[in-house]
Amino acid sequence: MKADREQVLRLLKTARGQMDGILKMVEEDRYCLDVSNQLMATQSILKKANRQVLRAHMDCCVRQAMESGDPDGKLDELSALLDKLTD
Repeated sequence: MKADREQVLRLLKTARGQMDGILKMVEEDRYCLDVSNQLMATQSILKKANRQVLRAHMDCCVRQAMESGDPDGKLDELSALLDKLTD
């Protein structure tokens, strides 16, 4: 992985901590909108981590494939990923 490993790990550990908190909130039968807000906050952190990983992939792996004259495989991978993001 070419992304800033420490930054991605920090984001993922934060999301894991938030998930632990959300599980506790559900177990304690907390107010629905409070749970929902925490879920959205966790999704936001995961999206940020994913953006960093994808940006690094484009900056390194895709760029290298383009410079080598064989970008089709990497572009196909990105296209398939975009299809997953829109599902």
